[in-house]
Amino acid sequence: MPTFRFSHLWDLDVPASSVFAALADVERYPTWWPQVRSAERIDADSGRTAIRSFLPYTLELVLRRTVEDESTGTLRVEVTGDLEGWCCWVVGDRDEGPGTRARFEQEARVTPHLLARTAWLTGPLLKANHAWMMRCGHEGLAAHLACGRSPG
Repeated sequence: MPTFRFSHLWDLDVPASSVFAALADVERYPTWWPQVRSAERIDADSGRTAIRSFLPYTLELVLRRTVEDESTGTLRVEVTGDLEGWCCWVVGDRDEGPGTRARFEQEARVTPHLLARTAWLTGPLLKANHAWMMRCGHEGLAAHLACGRSPG
């Protein structure tokens, strides 16, 4: 089963603390991230999400928090369900100029039988699907935070 690795940078014109708070509040993702169709808490450290981008398939995922450290700007979850792996955000000040840079890293394996069997063929589509989702998430978070909405 192929492993996919993704990396994205989001530059945002708001303080790092606001970005960190919004990214830590996964239950509110559906309010600003169109492809996150639902998010619900299971317990203090885990939740269930449904994600659908432009491909006609909804990914059902369980996210379990392994790191939430505002002092380092690090948020990390283990992912199970239709994907197996992990996601990590590192949020901090931009190297140059005001604002925040959020770095997203993910490593995931596709687990649904049909998608896993055809990943060698559909890999470019899965990568494009992910890139579009992340672009929409970046735009959604920027708009959400620019409106002055409290992330909590």
